[in-house]
Amino acid sequence: MKKSKFTETQIAKAINEHEAGRKAEDICREMGITSATFYKWRQRYAGMQASEVKKMKELQEENAKLKRMFADLSLVHEALKDAVAKKL
Repeated sequence: MKKSKFTETQIAKAINEHEAGRKAEDICREMGITSATFYKWRQRYAGMQASEVKKMKELQEENAKLKRMFADLSLVHEALKDAVAKKL
């Protein structure tokens, strides 16, 4: 997944400004992003503070790492099962 050039703090600040009444177009122009990007952020991070967004990103990274580990272990497990089956 492509890494955003904006930090979690910047994203949360932009969303909080919009919730406080600032126009989305003004925020997008200031940050140099499209309105689609802004609304995608809002859908994903609405109501979160910067620390919560950071924690969520860390959990997503950990989850991806665990999924890769599981996939690797599953391959090893299948290879071992095949080896045992051939011996019998």
